[in-house]
Amino acid sequence: MNTTQDRISANISGTINGTVAIGKGITQVHYEQVVTVPGEEERASLNQALAALRQRVAQDAPAEEQAPALERVGELEEALSASEPDLSTMEYVKKWFEQHLPDLAGAVTGIIMNPIVGKLVGAAGDILAMEFRRRFGT
Repeated sequence: MNTTQDRISANISGTINGTVAIGKGITQVHYEQVVTVPGEEERASLNQALAALRQRVAQDAPAEEQAPALERVGELEEALSASEPDLSTMEYVKKWFEQHLPDLAGAVTGIIMNPIVGKLVGAAGDILAMEFRRRFGT
């Protein structure tokens, strides 16, 4: 580190794991993330959204697509029920509906983007939450 009167400069290279602070009068701030885990009412609300999706499939999907669509809804439910939500399955189900039943794809996306799902993903950890944002854009 070189200092010349009020000017401070530093060159840092390589991988940094941890905190780097360069300057005068630096104050450290500790950030702690509070994770909210969905309660029973929120989980019930998510289950109601899945039931509503099943009902829409039964009403709106062509007969030949109903069984595979209901199977995908079951896979989505399992992905959301896991202790660590399965993002790959969520992404697969969303794409399946976009390709096979585009009129219902919005309902699937609505479930995936539900704030309760955000809480489930957030409770599983920062890395999963970052991957969720990368895959689903929020």
